[in-house]
Amino acid sequence: MVKLTKKNVFKAYDAKPETPMDKTTRIVRTMVDEEAEERQAKITRLRKARLEREANTPPGTTAQ
Repeated sequence: MVKLTKKNVFKAYDAKPETPMDKTTRIVRTMVDEEAEERQAKITRLRKARLEREANTPPGTTAQ
């Protein structure tokens, strides 16, 4: 019978190298995520400015 050791029971698998397609996907996802964060920050800033402007506008005055 074969004696079980860490070397023959648990085989170490090397991670497969990153393919050009994987690299492109990773970079594009990073870019898209960064753009989404910037867009969300802009939306939040503009919403806050609009709410402040509406709060400072006297009632009965319509700003169009």
